[in-house]
Amino acid sequence: MSIVKRSDICDPFSFDLWDPFQGFPFDAFRSLAETRPGFVSDTSAFANTRIDWKETPEAHIFKADLPGVNKGAVKVEVEEEGRVLQISGERSREKEEKNDKWHRVERNSGKFLRRFRLPEDAKVGQVKASMENGVLTVTVPKEKVKKPDVKSIEISGN
Repeated sequence: MSIVKRSDICDPFSFDLWDPFQGFPFDAFRSLAETRPGFVSDTSAFANTRIDWKETPEAHIFKADLPGVNKGAVKVEVEEEGRVLQISGERSREKEEKNDKWHRVERNSGKFLRRFRLPEDAKVGQVKASMENGVLTVTVPKEKVKKPDVKSIEISGN
């Protein structure tokens, strides 16, 4: 398993898993989709949970679009020692009735998990999370960076 940057902007705190089969001339998941329909949607739910991370002067703010997921199915955790923010949860699959005939299934279902290493200035003990209209917002306050005290030293001698 390898990791790669998600964009051309080098952000050492946000990496995604690299798919070694991406771009192959065959569809590696086609046979899996035919034999195990839930496999592809479960796997893509993990990979397709997109999270924005912006930094303001006061905080680091993470926003995740989680339509159809109630807040009870979402978990926000912080590993204080390693300064790691983890967002996980599960989007339930719609019940299938015996007489239903599906023409297309494009919405993801299954478990998702994203981890972010927080920078040194993050106050990991004061993380707050809220969910409104299917958007999860996690706010990590920042510590004020103290400027080092500089003391002038007199030079002695001739």
